[in-house]
Amino acid sequence: MFLDQQIGILSGFELHLPQLTLLMRLDTLFIFFAATLAACGAPAVVEEAQQVAAVALETPTEVEVKPLTFAIVIHGGAGSPSRDMDKAQLAGLTGGMAHALQVGLSDLRRGANAVDVVERVITILETNANFNAGRGAVYTDAGRHELDASIMNGETLACGGVGGVRTVEHPISLARLVMDETRHVLFVADGAEAFADSLGKRVARVDNTYFDTDAAAKSLRAVQESRRKEGASKTADDSNPNEIKGTVGCVVLDMQGHLAAGTSTGGLTGKSFGRIGDSPIIGAGTYANDKTCGISCTGVGEEYIRHGVARDIAARVEYLGINVIEAADQVVHGVLKEGEGGVIGIDKDGNIAMSYNTPGMVRAVGDSNGRFDIGIWEDFLK
Repeated sequence: MFLDQQIGILSGFELHLPQLTLLMRLDTLFIFFAATLAACGAPAVVEEAQQVAAVALETPTEVEVKPLTFAIVIHGGAGSPSRDMDKAQLAGLTGGMAHALQVGLSDLRRGANAVDVVERVITILETNANFNAGRGAVYTDAGRHELDASIMNGETLACGGVGGVRTVEHPISLARLVMDETRHVLFVADGAEAFADSLGKRVARVDNTYFDTDAAAKSLRAVQESRRKEGASKTADDSNPNEIKGTVGCVVLDMQGHLAAGTSTGGLTGKSFGRIGDSPIIGAGTYANDKTCGISCTGVGEEYIRHGVARDIAARVEYLGINVIEAADQVVHGVLKEGEGGVIGIDKDGNIAMSYNTPGMVRAVGDSNGRFDIGIWEDFLK
């Protein structure tokens, strides 16, 4: 009956060439159909079918997609970036993303491992004053900077984090040293500073004023003025909702099939009393496991801690058997509330997630197939 419907070998012999063309993609199929037609006494139709099949076999209809050998995704913070932002700010954000992405891709092409690439990319962003990490970090209510970072190796599950550091130029590198050279996972405040002291010249140190920027100072003044007028406490989350959170993060899948993730931030504008968010906390702001995925988060840190966002996404990949794109969307849009932030991630199969519930998220993505995209809002920039 199938043949009757498709190639009309019933009375009247109505031949549907479009359907026949679709069927005749392989020699074996052609031989089968040709024999059927010949048995029905239709040699002329067989000859025409041969001609159609010859053209079809010479004209590929499917584009071969090469499997990824490496991939990288980066974020520069989620929030509500204005589409009318001045050209200098836009260029700073997109240029910073492009530079970090280019360096990361170049290293991956040379066979660099995932952890090294994550650290290097984040140090580049920590040096860029356009982001809330390293130089450019926001101010605490007391008018200084306290920085957080973490990194995780998906191959071994080794991880390290630092919180509330004040004189370390690259918090992500100190977090890496916690991971590589101690049996611990997290050092904070004076303890993190003391650990940096113990490493001597291996850790680049700066005065706290090194992190100062006019933009961050302006944001602090705005928050403090708002608190003064409204009588809000120093612990209120009253940072400007129209700003980009500015946290930076990176997730990498390397040529060896290993995953790594890292996150670095200056925290919330006007934070006080030693506040630490999700960025230095493994399972909340950062997670990586070769069996599932790598994740880096950006947003309202307290909510990411409460929900264990990074680990939750990896667990969904593991236990539900879904890819990281679906898992990230489930958590960002089904667990977190609108406006609370976003995540980036790569799973063991090379699927790349960039999910956010804010109006925008600064991000960049590239892979071994030549992808190189920069985005802030829904569509990638041209």
